[in-house]
Amino acid sequence: MTSRGAGTAFSRKNYRLSTEPEKSRVTGIVNSRLLNDYLHRVFTSADGNQPAAAYRKHLTFQNLQEHLDRLLAEENGSEDSRDQVAEGRLGPSTVVLDHTSGFEGLLLVDDDLLEVIGHSNFGSIRATTCVYKGKWIYEVLISSQGLMQIGWCTLNCRFNQEEGVGDTPDSYAYDGNRVRKWNVTTTNYGKSWAAGDIVSCLIDLDEGTIAFCLNGISLGTAFDNITRGAGMAYFPAISLSFKESVAFNFGSRPLRYPLVEGYHPLQDPPVADLVKARKLLGYLKNVIHIGIDEGKLVEKDTSMWQLQGEPTVLITLAHIFNYFSPLMCKVYLVEDVLMTFLLSILERGGAVEAHPLIQQLLDLMWLLMEEYEVHECLKQLLMSLLRAYRFSPIIPDLGLQIHYLRLTIAVLKHEKSRKYLLSNVLFDVLLSVVFFYIKSPLRVEEAGLQELIPTTWWPNRFTKEGKESKEVKEESAEERLRRRAYERGCQRLKKRIEVVEGLQVQILKLLLNNKDRGGGEASRYIFLNKFRKFLQENASNRGNLTVLCPPEYMVCFLHRLIAALRFFWDGHKAKTPAALSSEEAYVPPQLFYNGKVDYFDLQRLGGLLSHLKKTLKDDLAAKANVLIDPAELQAVTMDDLDEDEESATSAAQRPSAALAIGGALARPGWLSSPTLGRANRFLSTAAVSLMNPRRPLGALEKIKVRTLSVEQRTEEDIEGSHGNEGLLLGRPPEEPDQPITENSLLEILDGIVMMYNLSVHQQLGKMIGVSDDVNEYAMALKDTEEKISRCPKRRRDIHEELLKSQKVFSEKLNHLSRRLAWINVTIYSKEKMQDIYWLLQVCIRTIEHGNRTGSLFAFMPEFYLSVAMNSYSALKNYFSPVNSMEELPGYEETLMRLAAILAKHFADSRIVGTDIRDSLMQALASYVCYPHSLRAVERIPEEQRISMMKNLLAPYEQRPWAQTNWILVRLWRGCGFGYRYTRLPHLLKTKPEDASLPSLQKPCPSTLLQQHMADLLRSDRDLAPSFLNSVLNQLNWAFSEFIGMIQEIQQAAERLERNFVDSRQLKVCATCFDLSVSLLRVLEMTVTLAPEIFLDWNRPSSELLLRRLAQLLNQVLNRVTAERNLFDRVVNLRLPGLESVDHYPILVAVTGILVRLLVDTDVQGAERATVVLLADPCFQLRSIQYLLGHAEPSALAAAAPATNKHHFSLHTYTEYISTEELVKVEKMLNHLSEESKQAAATTLPTSEEDLCPICYAHPISAIFRPCSHKSCKACINQHLMNNKDCFFCKATITGVDDFTKPASS
Repeated sequence: MTSRGAGTAFSRKNYRLSTEPEKSRVTGIVNSRLLNDYLHRVFTSADGNQPAAAYRKHLTFQNLQEHLDRLLAEENGSEDSRDQVAEGRLGPSTVVLDHTSGFEGLLLVDDDLLEVIGHSNFGSIRATTCVYKGKWIYEVLISSQGLMQIGWCTLNCRFNQEEGVGDTPDSYAYDGNRVRKWNVTTTNYGKSWAAGDIVSCLIDLDEGTIAFCLNGISLGTAFDNITRGAGMAYFPAISLSFKESVAFNFGSRPLRYPLVEGYHPLQDPPVADLVKARKLLGYLKNVIHIGIDEGKLVEKDTSMWQLQGEPTVLITLAHIFNYFSPLMCKVYLVEDVLMTFLLSILERGGAVEAHPLIQQLLDLMWLLMEEYEVHECLKQLLMSLLRAYRFSPIIPDLGLQIHYLRLTIAVLKHEKSRKYLLSNVLFDVLLSVVFFYIKSPLRVEEAGLQELIPTTWWPNRFTKEGKESKEVKEESAEERLRRRAYERGCQRLKKRIEVVEGLQVQILKLLLNNKDRGGGEASRYIFLNKFRKFLQENASNRGNLTVLCPPEYMVCFLHRLIAALRFFWDGHKAKTPAALSSEEAYVPPQLFYNGKVDYFDLQRLGGLLSHLKKTLKDDLAAKANVLIDPAELQAVTMDDLDEDEESATSAAQRPSAALAIGGALARPGWLSSPTLGRANRFLSTAAVSLMNPRRPLGALEKIKVRTLSVEQRTEEDIEGSHGNEGLLLGRPPEEPDQPITENSLLEILDGIVMMYNLSVHQQLGKMIGVSDDVNEYAMALKDTEEKISRCPKRRRDIHEELLKSQKVFSEKLNHLSRRLAWINVTIYSKEKMQDIYWLLQVCIRTIEHGNRTGSLFAFMPEFYLSVAMNSYSALKNYFSPVNSMEELPGYEETLMRLAAILAKHFADSRIVGTDIRDSLMQALASYVCYPHSLRAVERIPEEQRISMMKNLLAPYEQRPWAQTNWILVRLWRGCGFGYRYTRLPHLLKTKPEDASLPSLQKPCPSTLLQQHMADLLRSDRDLAPSFLNSVLNQLNWAFSEFIGMIQEIQQAAERLERNFVDSRQLKVCATCFDLSVSLLRVLEMTVTLAPEIFLDWNRPSSELLLRRLAQLLNQVLNRVTAERNLFDRVVNLRLPGLESVDHYPILVAVTGILVRLLVDTDVQGAERATVVLLADPCFQLRSIQYLLGHAEPSALAAAAPATNKHHFSLHTYTEYISTEELVKVEKMLNHLSEESKQAAATTLPTSEEDLCPICYAHPISAIFRPCSHKSCKACINQHLMNNKDCFFCKATITGVDDFTKPASS
């Protein structure tokens, strides 16, 4: 290896100098006396005493090796003691998990045979070594806090998928998930564990006891009098459920908590090597400490030591490293010797930059160690650091975490080490995302949160229903003091956590450095390719459990990455004023179709990528100058199936063909190869040629097309150079021609959006559970305190029980409020909220830019729309208890822009995925439920609002219509007849956690959008009939289904044998009822906003629509209002799941329509409506009388003796129905009573021959052309909406004429 420091070349074999005396003069080595003194000062004996100069052997570089051998051999006779320790143990000296025969169930065991992940219901595994006498200890590093039983078992123990360690006679286990100990039976024991804890398992076979420690704190003796004697030997063992994971340390690394005296690790430490390594480290420290200055030995400040190319020092170090290097490849020694030494350098405090010694030592390692040794040493060092960081207990100042992060930064500051670790270790061997995670303490006492936050507080402004009460009571002085003290404690905690977060961002800034091009590619481009692979592993549902990143790590990684990205983005903006700032960041649309960024198998808005390339190849060529080879398109489907990787050699031997752009397009043959394999198919199938429109291409100019996998990309492929735009090839004309930022940052931004979609949003929703728990306990405590105040003094027993409950709730709240403080700082702080808000804005801008590209919008991955919707939902629902969304800058405008996206794209034909379309529809439905977001919808441009309403009014057939209907209902709720309720009158108060549900929001109708709807229905003569016809069809279907289901439910309930109605059937039944009510409300809305659609008979379909409406209203009324009918009986059963089924919602909706048609309209309209309603054969006046509680006399007489049952009447709902509305109902009843009497008096009996042969309800009034068959107008008009064939002869009907019966007959 070549030394940069000294300009001299060394290899392991030529450290010793030649024997010529002149050599020292040539190389500049000091004179022999000074050299002798120097070497004796450096290489002291084991006792540290130097013999007097007269008795010292004269040292030169020629005899130094011999001297070193002798020094290292001193006091190295520890083999005897090791043999004594080994007694009482059977099995291999290197202890690992027995993956060949000692397991039960399916488990994933890591390569080192020390880490295990459960892959079945309850898998068990034991170690390869057992013990039969003496005291022994091993450690288990808990990676996930789920169901596990850890301890000891004998060879005779037989486990299965239900029984594991501790469930059989000679096995003993501790379970920190359920806080119990197990040996056939179980009792409470120990404390609960969390991910990041270390459990020490101790067995004393001399006394016959088993004990456990958690993070070095003894949990006490768990078992005594365990079975001992001949044939009894105990193996370390574990049983764990699906996806739970742990790592064992039997002694291959230094024990984290070796505090228990007399106990030995199962695997012996490498004592001889440890002694050697510590001695050699002492010599290394001496070299750093002693300098040679002008012929004298002087002591130097070690922190500022530098390797300045002094040959004497360099050759001395070479001799030390000759012995030290092989030792530094061993895990135990790296962790115990090297890591401890490097940490001690940083212990003096100050910035990492103030300790250049670590950089110098790393330089030395690269200079004096073989490459494979440096690689192994660095790998083990980083693994030890990661493990130490992950499994350090939380202490109040987070000192341990800070300590390990500082050393990680110091190591990564070294360029050569950083690039090696990035390329081979950080993402390949380690789950390096752990470095960006701050674990949440489960036991707040041990984490010191009681000292940090001495005063606890929780919100208690809750009403009985769980909603925050609007009339906020003035908080008492004591409460205010408590809240302020709690907030001060939270601020103290926040400052400490911010220190750790700052160090984590520093690590990422090092990894994202793009200026360190010395000796190869810059760090950022190595990171980019590894980051993409990391995303791919986590995006794939087939992802291996061992490589999946837990969502709690993802959340922290996302925030640190955003901080680092924005730092570099704004740094680039400072150097390039024309570029965008991070506040305006977005991902340009060409990334989605030019094949430069891998989106794996993720769904695009327009469907599969291969399909889009076929269907949109002309648009790609015209808009983005992207040409796709026809042969490639044929190869796509084959390529999807092809698993063979093309070898790197054959790829390298391929001709670097160029594509001529001019008169004819020449395609090199290799571009259409179908065998490029799965790994790089995202680029091979693109096989694109990109023509740059910004400078005219001459006929002879050529552009090379390269097909590269992620790992093969270089800086030039990403950033571009000399006219090549890198990631931004194929700019569409709609995209502005201005620099955004460095291309590599765009790809990282794209990856951040993908990360949010993968698991961050889900985790944000999960962690809000702690806040919900606080609210529940706060309500329980408040309720208990009220009961205590009301408890009679004579009932001492009840009073004591209530006081006990109060104490339990208070303790739980103290614990939870401190834990919540931690979670609010690490996950829901204001800064984290601003990160998510920034991400929402990035998605909105990206979607807006993508939308402008027309058909190419279909190439955008679906997750951009998902993240836009989910991040808004997170800001509104998860961050709101602590921080208000309204305080965010530009909040109103962002809300409006998101509303415009939802309004435009919920019915966008370019989006084909049913899931994403449903999500958009649900998001829009939720948006219109809340006043502030509904106002945002009203602020979008008028043209977009009208377009949205037109899409909502499209016919309901052939599309998911229930959500559309729900949106229209929400726009109307608050305006309809008796439709101002939040909860249905008959329902009990809901649970507190339901208070934020969209369906339970107060009515907030939109008159503006209602007006758009009315205008559309009036102006578009085709839209209104098709829309209303589909609504009537769906109402007919939904109500018929509902009636059919309640018949089945009633029959099941009446059977004598005990049977249960399927809960799913009840749910479907309730859904059909709710759909019927909402469809009736949409009809009420239409009748109110545009009554002429039904009552202006100059319109072609008006009369028919009115007749159909009357028919359906009469059917609904008859079914619901009949005395002691089916509906009544099912409602009275009060089945769980059918709570929403009641008379009120459906009857009020029908009443609203009738009142609007018969009372709130002009005379002519009322006459027409009355005639049609009375002409319907199903009309019964008693159904209208039922609404006001006027029951038939016969029915009353029959019911009176049986029961005092209250009859339904709108008069009883005075809180929900106004007096004015009730007066209108009375008026309608009187009007219909009079009209029905007159109709009955004037109606002449009709002979059967004159009745319509289809419905037998109306007289014949229409004759068909050309076949002359007859029916009533209602039947033929309804039939012609869907079919043109005659009822009777199937001839095609060309016209319909009025038919009047001749007078003579």
